[in-house]
Amino acid sequence: MFPGLSQANPVACFNSNMGHFCMELFERRAPGTVANFLRYVDSGAYTQGIFHRSMPDFVVQGGGFKVAGSDTGAKVSAVNTFAPIKNEFGISNTRGTVAMAKVGGNPDSATGQWFVSLVNNSTNLDFQNGGFTVFAKILYEGMTVFDAIAALQRVNFGSALSTTPTINYDITQVPQVENFVVISHIDVHDVTGVFDGSTVSFAVDTGNGNYFDVRLQLVPTESGIVFELDPASVTPLSTLPGNRANFSAGNGTLMIPSVMINETTIVNNVMLALTDPAIFQFTLVSFE
Repeated sequence: MFPGLSQANPVACFNSNMGHFCMELFERRAPGTVANFLRYVDSGAYTQGIFHRSMPDFVVQGGGFKVAGSDTGAKVSAVNTFAPIKNEFGISNTRGTVAMAKVGGNPDSATGQWFVSLVNNSTNLDFQNGGFTVFAKILYEGMTVFDAIAALQRVNFGSALSTTPTINYDITQVPQVENFVVISHIDVHDVTGVFDGSTVSFAVDTGNGNYFDVRLQLVPTESGIVFELDPASVTPLSTLPGNRANFSAGNGTLMIPSVMINETTIVNNVMLALTDPAIFQFTLVSFE
């Protein structure tokens, strides 16, 4: 689904009233965009934020509005924005990717709003307004959350809230906070590797000043847990990654400090042994 995206990056995990989901942030592919996104996260802009736009078979969008309760029902307010950022388009807008929203006719106008592609939008979003900058992808079973949001009743509350997904909302009543799709909490994890599907991706230091982004593929075996290097995933890096695995050619060991394996679990000090050098197969030895 995401060819060429082998590297592991920070992972942001969201709690919402429609479920839990995580996204891997492409820090090395879109550094300015990821830094901007994390600035909004750190400022609290996305906490109590809502998904205000739902377009089935296209996108679900958030990052622009927050909701709070009051004696007269839910009050929706716009997120305070920072200065617009430079466009960093380079990754295709396929299903499950996360990209920045922006003003039409201005590629460098993205601020805080972002959207998740529900389908492959590459033929559309890759070729308009300078291309929409993909800066993350949804991990694990997170797309089931967005598919569920897309299936919700949409209500026109006016202006930018004209296609807002709602939960158990009676349009004859005043909306309450619980009628919106609300993000309650966000955690950002700086992990070395991400295991998703049947692959684990990470940056690795192989010694002698050589650093690479790589992906290992889980392979069927009757004994042990075995991974094999995907040669197409190997991408040289010009600078030393801050959070990286280390491979020792001397004893054939690969140590990955931390790996996220699902929405709630991180394992540490993952040790693998090179058991078939001809095809770069590694067998899992231990983890914490």
